[in-house]
Amino acid sequence: MGDFDDTQNIRNMCILAHVDHGKTTLADHLIAATGGGLLHPKLAGKLRFMDFLDEEQRRAITMKSSSIALHYKDYSVNLIDSPGHMDFCSEVSTAARLSDGGLVLVDAVEGVHIQTHAVLRQAWIEKLTPCLVLNKIDRLICELKMSPMEAYNRLVKIVHEVNGIMSAYKSEKYLSDVDSIRVGPSGEGEGENLEFIEDDEEDTFQPQKGNVAFACALDGWGFTVHEFAEFYATKLGASSAALQKALWGPRYFHPKTKMITVKKFVDAGSRERPMFVQFVLEPLWQVYQSALEPDGNKGLLEKVIKSFNLNVPPRELLNKDPKAVLQSVMSRWLPLSDAILSMVVKCMPDPIAAQSFRISRLIPKREVLLDGVDSSVLAEADHVRMSIEVCDSSPEAPCVAFVAKMFAIPMKLLPQRGSNGEILNNFSDEYGNSESDECFLAFARIFSGVLCSGQKVFVLSALYDPLKGESMQKHVQVAELHSLYLMMGQGLKPVASAKAGNVVAIRGLGQHILKSATLSSTRNCWPFSSMAFQVAPTLRVAIEPSDPADTGALMKGLRLLNRADPFVEVTVSSRGEHVLAAAGEVHLERCIKDLKERFAKVSLEVSPPLVSYKETIEGVASDMLDNLKSSTRSSDYVEKMTPNGRCVVRVQVMKLPSALTMVLDKSTDLLGDIIGGKLGQSTSNLETERSNIVHDESPIEVLRKRIMGAVESDILSLSKKDKDRAEKYKLKWQKFLKRIWALGPRQVGPNILFTPDSKSLSNGSSVLIRGSPHVSERLGLVECSGNGEMPADTSSEELSALYREAESLQNSVVSGFQLATAAGPLCDEPMWGLAFVIEACINPLAEQPDDSESNQQSEQYAIFTGQVMTAVKDACRAAVLQKKPRLVEALYFCELNTPPEYLGSMYAVLNQKRAQVLNEEMQEGFALFSVQAYVPVSESFGFAEDLRRKTAGAASALLVMSHWEELSEDPFFVPKTEEEIEEFGDGSSVLPNTARKLIDAVRRRKGLPVEEKVVQFATKQRTRARKV
Repeated sequence: MGDFDDTQNIRNMCILAHVDHGKTTLADHLIAATGGGLLHPKLAGKLRFMDFLDEEQRRAITMKSSSIALHYKDYSVNLIDSPGHMDFCSEVSTAARLSDGGLVLVDAVEGVHIQTHAVLRQAWIEKLTPCLVLNKIDRLICELKMSPMEAYNRLVKIVHEVNGIMSAYKSEKYLSDVDSIRVGPSGEGEGENLEFIEDDEEDTFQPQKGNVAFACALDGWGFTVHEFAEFYATKLGASSAALQKALWGPRYFHPKTKMITVKKFVDAGSRERPMFVQFVLEPLWQVYQSALEPDGNKGLLEKVIKSFNLNVPPRELLNKDPKAVLQSVMSRWLPLSDAILSMVVKCMPDPIAAQSFRISRLIPKREVLLDGVDSSVLAEADHVRMSIEVCDSSPEAPCVAFVAKMFAIPMKLLPQRGSNGEILNNFSDEYGNSESDECFLAFARIFSGVLCSGQKVFVLSALYDPLKGESMQKHVQVAELHSLYLMMGQGLKPVASAKAGNVVAIRGLGQHILKSATLSSTRNCWPFSSMAFQVAPTLRVAIEPSDPADTGALMKGLRLLNRADPFVEVTVSSRGEHVLAAAGEVHLERCIKDLKERFAKVSLEVSPPLVSYKETIEGVASDMLDNLKSSTRSSDYVEKMTPNGRCVVRVQVMKLPSALTMVLDKSTDLLGDIIGGKLGQSTSNLETERSNIVHDESPIEVLRKRIMGAVESDILSLSKKDKDRAEKYKLKWQKFLKRIWALGPRQVGPNILFTPDSKSLSNGSSVLIRGSPHVSERLGLVECSGNGEMPADTSSEELSALYREAESLQNSVVSGFQLATAAGPLCDEPMWGLAFVIEACINPLAEQPDDSESNQQSEQYAIFTGQVMTAVKDACRAAVLQKKPRLVEALYFCELNTPPEYLGSMYAVLNQKRAQVLNEEMQEGFALFSVQAYVPVSESFGFAEDLRRKTAGAASALLVMSHWEELSEDPFFVPKTEEEIEEFGDGSSVLPNTARKLIDAVRRRKGLPVEEKVVQFATKQRTRARKV
């Protein structure tokens, strides 16, 4: 790879944007100009070169990230095109990890959308250097008929809004993208004229610094402020650098004095225009009007051609289509590829510079305890990390690469000849047989050293720890690289070797890597941190073959699909079904199509979507806390006894504040590492979470602050109504947070088990299972206490034995709590936002005359630990049922755009789907209504199809997972008062409400008993037609 020897001349960049904002069209023009003849310029924007899958061409959206190597001047640019649809956000994570810079596109008409927030967050998490491209500028002229001044205000607003999003992420203002969207655009410039907004020095995107481009990708033209500054420098007699600073923002040029002034020196009544309007937008508007309007000044085009010495063929100027004439002039006057690639080369770092500041994200520093650690191993691991940090491309340097995803291509598309012209053997299948028509390649970036075909490397999983030696064998494999390819869109170019800083495809790892992994020439290397995905796969369906004989082919196909798609999840449910989890409907359709046509090649039966729910109780957390008293003085508890009568379990349940529930749910991965004691290890979850944590704070401290902040926010809302009650509430919560025994389900869920109140001491001969505030200690909410120790006053031997037994039963109480929170009483779904106080007292064994009789009794009622576990589980579920249980459902945040004439039809669809409309506004200067709503996940299937049908395809919607919300309806509602009977009916005429319908549907799917009439109408069945 002689062309790629100079690492400083390499740029790795990805194109990020909302769906349909012009990513693939922009990529086409870059390929046409610098791709070495792969694409003719006349086909750019029409062919969509990077969308080479049939499904991508049919749907006209990008579905996977793909790479191509471009040559611009002396630079090599590895361009990765990524999808904009929310269903394929995992591909955005892949593209971001392998790149050093991101080209963020925003439609100048539609502005910032939901996926724009998501890709900006991804760029920030992966420490990419972003550049902004405001695309489709021509729509402001042709569609919206804006004046140059109106267009300038529009562009300033978009730049200001994107900068606001970046600054919000930097300051950790919002927990999720949906929060930032709901807040809306930054309010600084809303009330004042946007013309006078000054740029902040800390703003990420500033046109005068050269990292903002203005483009029309379809027509192939674009520019940065730099091009116009150079053109006007000689005319105005000013330096190019001074003009570049002045050509954006509230700066005005006075032709008489030839002076540039800022807004404060401009008279209030004057009609001065900012220099960007006067020198950039007005000439563009004049060129467009002269070409497209029937009475336009055709001589202006000739003037532009002559002034800039443009080489436009005369026959193109004679074209009868004015749009074609305009395109041929504009693409030569302001070529898009030059503007974009010069900005990329100037503003984005080379791999050496990029890896030096990305290293903290790629391989975070580990906290290493030196006890028992081999110093030579640690020294080599640090040396490898240093080589990655400086992007050492020498042959002696340790070779390290990161595989971001595996992708499948048909065998017939593999190159037949190698880099030296030799014929390649492409049919040595990784699986040991040649039945598969698909070959798996690894999409990888080399971060250090030189990678060669035929080289042996270590494949390290994200859980590998080089300091643990033999115990880590299962997380490391040895693999031989079959061949290396340079990716050219769909095509592959074989290469013998590749140096650090390059993006390549590797063959020979299909057997060793499932989704992603680290490749290293040495065992003593820390693995790269796992990639952060914006959403989790929430749409689940059960799959089975139409013919049971094809089960083997389906299982093989699912294995291949799981490897080929970085985001899909394949599991086997407790009922033995093969469950496929995808990000959304479009993603699911593509997965099913790939299974049927590529991987399994069998006919499939797909179940209706399996929707997850949660279970909680009715009420406000503050009200429930008032009712929570010692169980000895309150009847508001549930009591259960073990079958042998030795243990009495009392359970009280209350609701957690919603903010605390959200924090526990969002911090699941981090909690798992802290509670499991894996803080110093190379756990992927912690590293992903650390991208959102300030570097000088420990993760435990950050999580503790989040928990305290969540409780205080709830107290703050209460203090506005009743200050005294709020103070009492705060003191109670401070005590409770020191008593966290466990979280559930699976040790990390949004439910809390508190230790029993210390005042509820053991009385008489019974002993209380007291537990220990294990989680509170881990989170630093309480000092390590000896709460689990045996009291000193255990006078008799019998009592001390009872205390020891109580201590041994602590795990049984926790296990019972975990089982209860994993499957609630309504429909066996996990519980949500509940806190339990469990008081379990054990009594001594009754006096038995014979030991054999005692053994017989214990065997009769099963093992005592199991009895306690079952009693705790049953008591927890019964306590929830007693406190008015409610169903919790997941909601999508939905962003819809529709013309005014279809607004009624759109609302009809939203009402049908039980949607909650949040906001409705007309887009500025555009005949479209923008509506934001919450749509239940259970109602979202077929939502896009219904919307298209009812609005004749005019409305569009995009869904993203938002949050969980409690259904206010009581599933056990029975009309009792006269008013209720009058409204809802009586007896059998009462229709089941929404909550009950959802619960019954889940119970039927799980095979649980459902209360329903087998015979609805007990009249005689008529089997013969009635003759009239």
